[in-house]
Amino acid sequence: MKEFILTELKKHPIIAAVKNDEELIASLKTKCQIVFILYGDICNIDKISEKISDSGKLPIVHIDLIGGLSSSDIAVQYLVENTKVDGIISTKSSLLKKAQEEGLITVQRVFMIDSKSLNSIQYHIKHGYADFLEILPGALPKAIKTISSSSDIPIIGGGLVSDKEDVRVILGAGAIAVSTSNIDLWSY
Repeated sequence: MKEFILTELKKHPIIAAVKNDEELIASLKTKCQIVFILYGDICNIDKISEKISDSGKLPIVHIDLIGGLSSSDIAVQYLVENTKVDGIISTKSSLLKKAQEEGLITVQRVFMIDSKSLNSIQYHIKHGYADFLEILPGALPKAIKTISSSSDIPIIGGGLVSDKEDVRVILGAGAIAVSTSNIDLWSY
């Protein structure tokens, strides 16, 4: 699955990040083959992931943002047994570990707020369970370049991506893709 995602991101390096039903519907009409689900709850995440999967795209859910799910292994198990998600995004390594054991794609979301954050990424690279690292905000090309040069884990830049120039800079810094909720960039 990881190789398929890498291949798709080489063709179109934009990931649609959806925060509501309107954005979900819009994402299904784009070239984006990967959709990050940033909303929902335990009652509707199955329907959201099914719409994405049925359209031939890969749904990857930000498990930390889904209402009614806890930060425990059972939440991952619930998604595996009751939805069509292909992967999860989380800031929590324990959830990524369980997701990897279940055969899901894993995206470690890391917020770059200071130099300590940059140092902690090295720990996640060495001891983590991420197939991909999502660095936020994505508009930090120096940090992306530093991380991508010291890791074999593919980097996704996300957060505060406002225009095509941001996309070019992030990809030029070494990220393999950009996740964005900016609908205008999904077809870039």
